[in-house]
Amino acid sequence: MEQLILYLVRALVDHPDQVGLRASEVDGVRLYELKVSPEDVGKVIGRDGRTVGALRTLLGAAGQKQGQKVRLEIQDDRRLPQATASAPAAPPEGQ
Repeated sequence: MEQLILYLVRALVDHPDQVGLRASEVDGVRLYELKVSPEDVGKVIGRDGRTVGALRTLLGAAGQKQGQKVRLEIQDDRRLPQATASAPAAPPEGQ
């Protein structure tokens, strides 16, 4: 399964050498965490999530054939940490 994911994603991106994949087992589901170059995240997600949706469909079918539940997540390092993004700005001192 890992080789299938890597093959498909490396064919999509401009920086195939920066594609990383980590697999783990979470509640009986095989979780694959995909990491790509920040410039390639949009290519992997696709317009309206269509590309990642197609990847998930293919992996779901391949996993079902093997009797396994599969989930694919994409790590997006472009996002700000949650605490930083939602923290209100502090008022200037003395006000």
